[in-house]
Amino acid sequence: MSAPLKQSEAISQPEPSDVAAASLSQEAIFAEALITSRQNILPKCLSAPGPSATQIDQLFRAAAAAPDHARLRPWRFVLVPEHKRSELAEVFAQALVDRDASATLAQIAAAREKAYRAPLLMLAVACLGPREPDIPMLQRMVSLGCAIQNILLSAHSMEFGSGLTSGQAMSSARMRELFQLQAGEEAVCFINVGTASTRKPAKLRPEPFEFVSSL
Repeated sequence: MSAPLKQSEAISQPEPSDVAAASLSQEAIFAEALITSRQNILPKCLSAPGPSATQIDQLFRAAAAAPDHARLRPWRFVLVPEHKRSELAEVFAQALVDRDASATLAQIAAAREKAYRAPLLMLAVACLGPREPDIPMLQRMVSLGCAIQNILLSAHSMEFGSGLTSGQAMSSARMRELFQLQAGEEAVCFINVGTASTRKPAKLRPEPFEFVSSL
């Protein structure tokens, strides 16, 4: 029998040993496969059909399972249905003109087009204003990040593609007005979900030893 691996050697292994793999539950195997196979899909590669109303509800139930210190729920999500996409398109276009008065008609049209891509589109909003108890801002952002990841993983489990998008328009006054953001609220990113028309080859992930250390 070979000698057991030292801790540093064990961390660097890309796959668990046969013995360790045999001891994993089916849930653990499924969870690892789900997490490690998820990809960020560009919105232009997402098309109909998107999630049903029942599936959308499941996505938000997954978000609600995110860690949430003091049950503050320092985030919310705003759906952008099809009949509201034109309003978002105009915000994208006008925000571009506000930043660059010399923007060409083609650039403005491209900005508008971004609002019409994925069949399911929502804005993730961070609630960072005064709250009781006063949970630190970084902890609130961690909670939002977990809620977003839960949505992405849940969508992936339903065999949908998903991706996050942002940009300079996120901080525009026009965006705040359209989504009725209150003082202390910030637009963080858009979550796009739909059927992936294409997928990239699996991305090379960093090994644990590259980002894990010990005191």
